[in-house]
Formats: sequence, C-alpha cells, structure tokens
Amino acid sequence: MVEVFTESALLFVAVVFAFCLVIGSFLNVVIHRLPIMMERDWREQCEEMLKAPPVRELPEGRFDLITPRSCCPSCGAGIAAWQNIPVLSYLLLGGKCAKCKESISARYPFVELMTGILAATCAWRFGVSWEALMAIILTLALVPIALIDAETQLIPDAIVLPLLWVGLGMSLFAPMAGADTLFIAPQDAIVGAMAGYLSLWSVYHLFKLITGKEGMGYGDFKLLAALGAWLGWQQLHLIILMSAVVGAIVGIAIMVFNKHDRSVPIPFGPYLAAAGWITMLWGDAIQKAYLDKFL
Repeated sequence: MVEVFTESALLFVAVVFAFCLVIGSFLNVVIHRLPIMMERDWREQCEEMLKAPPVRELPEGRFDLITPRSCCPSCGAGIAAWQNIPVLSYLLLGGKCAKCKESISARYPFVELMTGILAATCAWRFGVSWEALMAIILTLALVPIALIDAETQLIPDAIVLPLLWVGLGMSLFAPMAGADTLFIAPQDAIVGAMAGYLSLWSVYHLFKLITGKEGMGYGDFKLLAALGAWLGWQQLHLIILMSAVVGAIVGIAIMVFNKHDRSVPIPFGPYLAAAGWITMLWGDAIQKAYLDKFL
C-alpha cells in the first residue's frame, strides 16, 4: 500500500481527505461534548466542596465521546448511520433533521470539510512519510482546540497536554530528521515548550500588573508550549507574530462591524492554532522570504 501511495501522490492525498472527513465527523462530537464533560466534572468538584446549586441543567448518566449516541439537538431523534456520512448526508437532508425538519447547523459539514482539506494539505506537503502522519495528528488536535476555544473560551487540557507530550516525545526521533522534517532535536523541543509557555505567561502577568485585568487564559500558554514542543523555539516568534496580527485585525473588525463590547473577551486560541498550522507547513519558507526581502 505504501508503494502504491508513493507512486501516486494524488491517490494518497485523496485517501487522506476521505479518511479525515470521517474523523471530522467525530471531531464534531468532541467539539460539542468535551466542554460539557468538563463542566460536569467541575460541577461535581464544586458540589462536593461547596455544595453549590447547579447553574444550568446538564445531561445525567453516562456522557462521554461515545455514549449516548448522536441525536438531533431539537427533537432528540437518533441519527441513523447513513445520516452520519460526512458532508453528503447534510446535503441529502437539505440541512434539516429527517424527523422534525429543524435546521441543522452548517458547522457540522464545515468542520468535516475543513478537517479533510487541512489533512489533505499536510499529505500533499509532506508526501508519504512519518512527517505527514505527525502533521495530520497535529492538525486533528488543533481543529477541536480552535473551535472549542472560539465557542466557549476554553482550551481543554485533555487535548493540549497530550499534544505537548507527543511533541516532546517526537524529538527523541530527531536522528531520523532530514532537511525538511517535523522531527526536531530534543533540546529545541524542550526549550520551545518552556519558551512558549513562559512568553505568554509573562505577557499575561505584565498586562495584569498594568491594567488589573486578565488579557488571556492559561490554556493559551499551554497551547503555545505544545506548538513550541512540536516546532521548536526557533518558530515561536513567527507563530506569535502571525497570531497577534491576525487576532488584532479580526478583533478590531468584530468591534467595528458587530459592535462587540470591548469588555467581552475574544479567544486567542484559534489564532494561535492557525498560526501554528501555517508555520508547521511553511514556517521555514516564510522566514527565508522575509529575511531575503528585508535583510
């Protein structure tokens, strides 16, 4: 199979795209359920310590990424297997529930399609290699991190901490690294994780000291630490610069056009995730182009 994919890059990209469309369907479950699972866990801890009354109703009984089965958020009707076909089932159903005919959020096919496209891009960029596999794994982690943070302003430790450790573990295979690879030296990964965390931690505390307000969350520190472990400390400045510039532009646009209250926080995780993904694929090329033009 590897030989077939090696001989036909287009076939490899197509298979990765199709497979990751299915993974994208599962990521929709992660994006929806993981914040609820986190809140249930926090509530149990709070009730145990403070006997605090619940603020809102949460699902009772077993609730995780497997159970209960997926259902319509409006009428609760179970979703059949054919209705779970990525993107295609949404189109066949006309974007509506088969039973109650209520509209289904376009976010579901969007996540599936975006996951497939991003993973296929990784396959095209790195070809049939371990680098492609690791790039796809990082992509499949960044998608739910970005969207969960965008919706809830939370970055789940259940995703970002394993991502950090996998990045550090990858550095053990640095001897197999070539000129164009994700496998960096252990010292670069360790320093990258430390520098990634401490850089935003320092900005956070400096901003809080000056303004008395919290400018970002600890999840952002952990995410940048994970990206530093994967990509090395040498790429951190590019990730921070791209995420800050795009975040500032989008934030200003939201405040101007949507009359977004300045006191309402804007999540930074999606911009970090996007900048990290771009840097993973083209970081060296971007830096070389910048140096050639300005230095």
